[in-house]
Amino acid sequence: MNMSQNRLTTILSRNWRVVLLRGVVAILFGILTLFQPGISLASLVMLFGAYTLSDGALGVWTAVSGRQDHEHWWVLFFGGLVGVGAGLLAFIAPGITALALLFYIAVWAICSGVLEIVSAIRLRREIEGEWMLILSGVASVFFGYILMARPGAGAIAILWIIAIYAILFGVLRVLLALKLRTFANSVAGR
Repeated sequence: MNMSQNRLTTILSRNWRVVLLRGVVAILFGILTLFQPGISLASLVMLFGAYTLSDGALGVWTAVSGRQDHEHWWVLFFGGLVGVGAGLLAFIAPGITALALLFYIAVWAICSGVLEIVSAIRLRREIEGEWMLILSGVASVFFGYILMARPGAGAIAILWIIAIYAILFGVLRVLLALKLRTFANSVAGR
């Protein structure tokens, strides 16, 4: 295990609660979207903005708190900034069309997915279960691609896709957080 991988593991395992919180927020966002399919576009924009802004802020916080421990902390930081940017954009332009919202969500999902895959590749020799982060990243990229390829799909269908994606993403984050907690406890016990 090289020093940079060890530092990235330290950042993530020390902040496993933040990873868990991000997963829980994603699950709650997904459930709320599933049970409110008649939600208006403006409400969806605000809900999406609140979710990505909070997820991005937590990502930035994780990166900044670990910047002393890892030279590649900027990857986590950039992923958080993408979320913050997407969230702010949703609040600044709430009257956007459904098509524009789809592209906002698609670009955010693809960017965050690629950054998750990069992080997982860096972790692959350090922890078991890195596949969950890879799978989460692949799901994000695939989700973004589907939204770009099928923008004419109905609003309700898109809401269901967003909800299912958020729930799956959240469950994978929760599982990763539990794995990181176990790793953190095993390192602390050494």
